Amino acid sequence: MNPLAQQLNTALEKGNAHVFAMLSNLGQQLYFPKVGILSQSAEAKVKATKFNATIGIATENGVPMHLKSIQDTLSAYDPKDLYEYAPPAGKPELRTAWREKMIQENPSLNGRSFGNPITTNALTHGLSIVADLFADTGDAVIIPDKNWENYELTFGIRRGAQIVEYPLYNSDNRFNAAGLREALLAQRDKGKAIVILNFPNNPTGYTPGREECDEIVAALKAAADEGILVVAVTDDAYFGLFFEDSVHESLFGRLAGLHERILPIKVDGATKEEYVWGFRVGFVTYASESPEVLAALEQKTLGIIRSTISSGPHPSQTFILRALKDPDFENQKAEKYAIMKSRANRVKQLLDSDRFEEGAWTYYPFNSGYFMCLRLNGVNAESVRQRLLEAYGVGTIALGESDLRVAFSCTEEANLEELFDCIYKAVEDVKQA
Repeated sequence: MNPLAQQLNTALEKGNAHVFAMLSNLGQQLYFPKVGILSQSAEAKVKATKFNATIGIATENGVPMHLKSIQDTLSAYDPKDLYEYAPPAGKPELRTAWREKMIQENPSLNGRSFGNPITTNALTHGLSIVADLFADTGDAVIIPDKNWENYELTFGIRRGAQIVEYPLYNSDNRFNAAGLREALLAQRDKGKAIVILNFPNNPTGYTPGREECDEIVAALKAAADEGILVVAVTDDAYFGLFFEDSVHESLFGRLAGLHERILPIKVDGATKEEYVWGFRVGFVTYASESPEVLAALEQKTLGIIRSTISSGPHPSQTFILRALKDPDFENQKAEKYAIMKSRANRVKQLLDSDRFEEGAWTYYPFNSGYFMCLRLNGVNAESVRQRLLEAYGVGTIALGESDLRVAFSCTEEANLEELFDCIYKAVEDVKQA
């Protein structure tokens, strides 16, 4: 094993031996090279006052070389904030700004010990980092039965982990904390579990309320009390889009410092929060009472980034940083939030009205995010999806036998009535076929 990896492992064992035990075999071997091109270039950046012949970019007239045809479209930005490589951990100013944003939007983080967000190439990359660090063949990854299909690829296919599902809703149509607890405690023999908490949920658009969150926290603590090592991942892709009486914070703050056998990891990003899907800017943040643990996990994370993408895109990080610093940023976000909330409310108005014949469908509770899910009665969801495409030119997502995901995020409010009319017609068509 590389001596740098061993040093990080020793620091983790000293800071919290339980966290060290959570690491995958790959996670144990990871490190960020301190003696190499990056470290020598960083040293030269400070000390090479005459000529710096270390960096792998081209320069001209003291700035990064660039094409006029590109710079003309980006003239508001300094070339050094666009064309140079971003550090593997991301622009330092962006990391600081995102951390401040996290604290502002999650008061439960006040007084908690957590690291500086590390910039990722959006949410999937952040989850992939978590999988590489902590998931080995056969490890349990616990998710609800209504989930984002990429979890299977990221944790199951890539890392060989075992996907363990529990029903998202209980009989009262609330979050099924008892099912989560049962799935967790079933891992006693393995002694380890990776739990993914995705709120607002994709595909249902559901976020639990305060009492439900208390039950979730209690379930994780009960597992830790039983000796189970819990990697608790909050997938906060749709954070901030809370429209009703749910919690309006990430569970990351509640989990930070909860138990020495629980490692909270927050995966979030500008992707959906700031409506910049193509910019591919996300973050991964660790919480621990131990500074040694936080430092070691950051270095191992940088080792993954260095060995996979080297560093994230610099221009999009610059764009996000400027947006966060814009004095009108919050007002602009509030305008978009109001549009999204109004669409969600309109969907509920339509579904709760007598517009559609009773028995055609029910809908899963939703109060946040981009989506909602219909549970179709007596018809196959894939058949309805195909009918919608072929006869009505409408795209939806079929999930399993009966569920149909509908994205109100990309449907103008004025078109929602027609959208659900088309869905209803397709359901009737399939029934009569």
